[in-house]
Amino acid sequence: MTYQKIKTSVAEGVAVVTLSDPGTLNAAGLDLMAELQDAMDGFAKPESGVRCVVITGEGRGFCSGANLSGRADPAPAAASKEPPDSGSALERIYNPFVTGLRNYPIPIVTAVNGAAAGIGCSLALMGDLIVAGESGYFLQAFRRIGLVPDGGATYLLSRMVGKARAMELTLLGEKLPARTALEWGLINRCVPDAELMSTAMELARALADGPKALGYIRKLVWDGLDAEWAEQLHAERVVQRDAGRTEDSREGVIAFLEKRPAKFQGR
Repeated sequence: MTYQKIKTSVAEGVAVVTLSDPGTLNAAGLDLMAELQDAMDGFAKPESGVRCVVITGEGRGFCSGANLSGRADPAPAAASKEPPDSGSALERIYNPFVTGLRNYPIPIVTAVNGAAAGIGCSLALMGDLIVAGESGYFLQAFRRIGLVPDGGATYLLSRMVGKARAMELTLLGEKLPARTALEWGLINRCVPDAELMSTAMELARALADGPKALGYIRKLVWDGLDAEWAEQLHAERVVQRDAGRTEDSREGVIAFLEKRPAKFQGR
């Protein structure tokens, strides 16, 4: 697939996906989403050699949300007397995509430059590690257009920063600067803009050098947001079995006994 709205690169086991439609601040229209889905599907395959993915945006923003100027859902409402279904594109495109990120087999780092608004905010929050430049901010401005937060935002925000702050962000629709997002525990790092990608890449390379078990860990933590205590203990037991059967686990034990750094291969 030839990409027009994103750019990709791979080096040392790290794939970088850059949303690249700076004229719209990288708005997540259906064309961009199709390319993003294709790229992420490819990097998830073991034969790709990718062991961590970094998602960022080109230019002044990470992602300004759905492309309202072109309508996120182009279904021809004019041909019907039924009111437009603003949730159709969520069901068909956006919700399956963010669910796929939640269940992704390898770690994801999001590097937030400028605005992460609407569905772009949800995309940013899907990172296992979230890094933002000092000029970055998060915005849930749906009240301005009479719609509701989507892409999992109401799920993520309430769990990441609590009910009171989630209500403030979604009901008032005010910008949350990156520095405050760090104080609230919404993100992992807030760095000078010039250091955004170097910081994100440093984290990504550390993850890419890690064992296959990192994919298991991220999945357990995501699942733990909803699991009961006994259910989560059982999940850890089952996944520990699978992790213990990997080549990386064997290498880790041997390296420990030999008192040397382990050389993980992601297998």
